Amino acid sequence: MNRINHLTATLAGVLLAGACANPVVVSVPKNLEPAPDEALRMVARAKGVQLYECRTKAGAAEAEWAFVGPEADLFDVRGRTIGRHGAGPTWELADGSAVRATVKERADAPLYGAIPWLLLAAKPYGAEGELSKVSSIQRVNTVGGVAPTGGCDRTKVGQPVRVAYTADYVFFAR
Repeated sequence: MNRINHLTATLAGVLLAGACANPVVVSVPKNLEPAPDEALRMVARAKGVQLYECRTKAGAAEAEWAFVGPEADLFDVRGRTIGRHGAGPTWELADGSAVRATVKERADAPLYGAIPWLLLAAKPYGAEGELSKVSSIQRVNTVGGVAPTGGCDRTKVGQPVRVAYTADYVFFAR
């Protein structure tokens, strides 16, 4: 395990010990590792929902659940609310700092029925603060959040569904 993964595992373990929720991350797939010049900045636990909407498939008569975005509160290692995670995707902290990100890499979650683990490229915006220098984010330790397997047909187009999830977000900066 390289230094970054070990540090990530250690901090995720501390976070999870305080939150008492998921197994400790012992490693992440190689494609989810941050760049060698990035260092751990912070870890936050997210608890909320993944939003989906029943939509007609492009060029087809069927309907399917389409991902809309997340709505989650962010917590520090002591369980205190520190910010919000929302569509974009974005992460905004109480200090006014924020980042918007795009998916760089993904890996199946080891837990069945959990949304994938991700490595995201981050672009800070907002006030100077904890997230101002963040360059990438890992989403790990996911539980839940997967779109329903049924209940979406042409009669239900436009109906939303909220699926509970938790995840740990590991923020890195150059």
